[in-house]
Amino acid sequence: MSALAFASPLILIALVTLPAIWWLLRLTPPRPKAEVFPPLAILASVLKRQETPAKSPWWLTLLRMLMAAALIFAIADPVMNPRTGSLSTVGPLALVVDNSWSTARDWERRVETADMLIGDAENADLPVAIVFTADANHDAVPGSAAAAREKLMAARPKPLVPDRERAAAALTEAFNGTRPGTVALLSDGVATPQDPDMMSALESLSPADMRLIEGDGGQAVALTSATNNAGAMSVTAARLTREASATYTVNALDQQGRSLASGALSFAPGAATATAEISAPFELRNDFARLSIDNAASAGAVHLLDDGFKRRRVALIAGDGGNDMQPLLLPLYYISRALQPYADLIEPKGADLAASIPDILQQNPSAIIMADIGRLPAETYEPLQRWISRGGMLIRFAGPRLAAAPTDDPLVPVILRRGERALGGALSWAEPQPLADFPTFGPFAGMPRATDVTVKRQVLAEPTPDLAERTWASLADGTPLVTTQQIDAGRIVLFHVSAEATWSDLPLSGTFVEMLRRIVQLSRAGGAQSTGQSAEAAAALPPYRLLNATGVLTADTAAAKPITLTAGQVPVASLDHPPGLYGSEDGFTAVNLLPADAELNPIALNGTGMTVTREALIGREAISLRPALFTAALLMLLLDSLIVLFMNGAFARTPRAARSTAAILMLALLPFAFAPTESRAQDLKPGDEQALERLDTTHLAYVVTGEADVDKLSEQGLEGLSQFLTYRTTLEPGAPVGLDITKDELSFYPIIYWPISATAPMPTQAAISRIDAYMRNGGTVLFDTRDQLSSLDAGGAPSANGQRLQEILANIDIPPLEPTPENHVLTRTFYLLSSFPGRYSGSPLWVEARQDARNSGSQLSSTGDGVTPLLITGNDFAGAWAIDDTGRAVLPTVPPDEMQREYAYRAGVNIMMYMLTGNYKADQVHVPALLERLGQ
Repeated sequence: MSALAFASPLILIALVTLPAIWWLLRLTPPRPKAEVFPPLAILASVLKRQETPAKSPWWLTLLRMLMAAALIFAIADPVMNPRTGSLSTVGPLALVVDNSWSTARDWERRVETADMLIGDAENADLPVAIVFTADANHDAVPGSAAAAREKLMAARPKPLVPDRERAAAALTEAFNGTRPGTVALLSDGVATPQDPDMMSALESLSPADMRLIEGDGGQAVALTSATNNAGAMSVTAARLTREASATYTVNALDQQGRSLASGALSFAPGAATATAEISAPFELRNDFARLSIDNAASAGAVHLLDDGFKRRRVALIAGDGGNDMQPLLLPLYYISRALQPYADLIEPKGADLAASIPDILQQNPSAIIMADIGRLPAETYEPLQRWISRGGMLIRFAGPRLAAAPTDDPLVPVILRRGERALGGALSWAEPQPLADFPTFGPFAGMPRATDVTVKRQVLAEPTPDLAERTWASLADGTPLVTTQQIDAGRIVLFHVSAEATWSDLPLSGTFVEMLRRIVQLSRAGGAQSTGQSAEAAAALPPYRLLNATGVLTADTAAAKPITLTAGQVPVASLDHPPGLYGSEDGFTAVNLLPADAELNPIALNGTGMTVTREALIGREAISLRPALFTAALLMLLLDSLIVLFMNGAFARTPRAARSTAAILMLALLPFAFAPTESRAQDLKPGDEQALERLDTTHLAYVVTGEADVDKLSEQGLEGLSQFLTYRTTLEPGAPVGLDITKDELSFYPIIYWPISATAPMPTQAAISRIDAYMRNGGTVLFDTRDQLSSLDAGGAPSANGQRLQEILANIDIPPLEPTPENHVLTRTFYLLSSFPGRYSGSPLWVEARQDARNSGSQLSSTGDGVTPLLITGNDFAGAWAIDDTGRAVLPTVPPDEMQREYAYRAGVNIMMYMLTGNYKADQVHVPALLERLGQ
């Protein structure tokens, strides 16, 4: 195909007249200059020498020559890239037409080009075979030109990637040894992995002529992925033409097609991909239904979004607030790091679960994660169960508190055995257990087994007939690691290990991140409305709405088949499953055209044994230059006229334009002098001065029970301990403080002494919840039944005070307890003690159990730096510490022994130092073991 041709080439003979025209124009002088006749003007010009040019200036002559040449060329009607090739008459014409997603822009020109080729075959009386690469079925048998033209007019672009190999195979089978004359591939310009196989199939036909005809496929641009990040939605796109820079606008649309937000998609020169950021609030981004490139109407320029793309709101709740100075020991540290890229995390405003859980539920989270919470406030169970039944997902992690919780917890997916299984314990294994292969059902299907994860402790599930079906992950010995239970539209999931790295290596692995991401992705975006599918084994979803080639969702789903989803795999469009939404109005899954890592590369058919001729579509490339040449000639004529007018003095008398004078702006703004306002310190509110005093000085606090004698004894006891601390240590506490736990601020005090009295009014549930929150935030409560309590088991008959303590602790999530071990940090915080007597000496001091230290046989009493949140005794500490105004003991010890009182004071000093310097003293306990390991 030549680059330039003329419709009337004989007109070009007129070009031989250009030299004559040049000679005539050079000899033709310009018109004489007209002069004004007044006498003075005549006299003034008498002395002037009258000169007239003998010929035109050369540049004016050249301009007129160019104008004449443009007219001659325009009459000859030049055409750029005209179609001059002819079909080979060796055999039939074979047309392979791409009707893929990127042909929607120039489909009409493709039809015109194919129709032109069919017309040439009809004139040459050649059969025609035509196939379309995006069609499911091919009729490639050569037939009449009229039949081929009928197929062409009925064809439409499809929202699919072309399958050229299948079309070429159909041609090979249809020709069955017959040699085609011309094989023409009307391509969209985008390469596919099957192109080499297609060329091999076409090469086996041995055509006499092979043509590649491309259109506007070079303008193809497609969206490949979208990620709903923390602050914005990140959208990635690919393009075919990469030489120049380009900028597109990506619009985010809702289900009604309204534009909610947009972002700029900027391709750098030479770049194949680009990323756009669509900034919008979290709630608005969750309303995005699809993304679309502006002014690029194709199925590739649209990216559908389903419930899986919506960003989840996940609430995090921990049983122990931990120590911010040791973030790696915090229960929620690894969970928050794992979910931050995929979800919006919210945490309760306070540690009081009775108040924070209803507040969280009002925010309608998709999932709630609880780390080591054994027992919830009684009033929170019902709203949590309602939230789960409406579609919420509760994810729980085990820990000491959950292991010690009652086994009838309705918010646990399986029945748990009391206690936990630990390395070296009663229910133990000889070696840490690795993970088993993930089952083929559930959200972890397809994930590789983590070989670097071992488990040292876990909570065990009681065997039930359906336990295997409800186990999403297990250990190598078959015990469950992750279990689940479906409750109406919601779900409960339990990790049988802790959320930090004390029980297993799982939180330190990438497997933990992927497991959490997949589980959270199963939750409903919003917690109440279902737009996702079940987490169970693969489900077949019928087509609900499908994209057409121009990127519009339609209800025409007859050509699509139901799609089977596999957990952990993103579905990709195919001939049987075109891009669109699969499911129903209640819940659907988006199937997009291209995978996330797709790139658009230009088709390259050269390099084979066959010579390929590249052509362009006639609708765009066959361009007549006649209008442009006539326009150029007209412009040169106007320029010539202006030059002649200027040379003849037509503009000589035009007055000069007056110079414009810029106005000077006067700045007369004077600074305003603002008189300084009088500032006053804000008046302190009634309770602020007292709060400042509490923060400035350490105070020992006790719970006001409402019984005057008990409260008086508590005040005298803490006053005695305060004076002892002042005399024996550097701590100088202030006066003891009596607390009303229903309204007073508790966080000012490191420890609260609570004397239990069965005859005192029972604290309200709100007060107990405040105490629970105080302990979660790092505070410690010293419960004293004052009855020489010797056991917390229900096997013995507890005293009245002991029964009251059980009633108070019934709705508090307490960790497992044990009598203070001999090597506990409490025994050596300040004094070296072997017991903790008070007025009595028969009751042990109960503290939080540290199972790791006991099971491993280590000399350490704690696996972390946390301080026990509660202490329980029956030795009546306040009775031993109490002094009157003269400094004398109020009550005798039982039996009377002043050394017992001395040890009671020392026990109080150790407890206070443990509360204030627990982390430091725990480190000192580690020193001997460290020195032993270092060999020193």
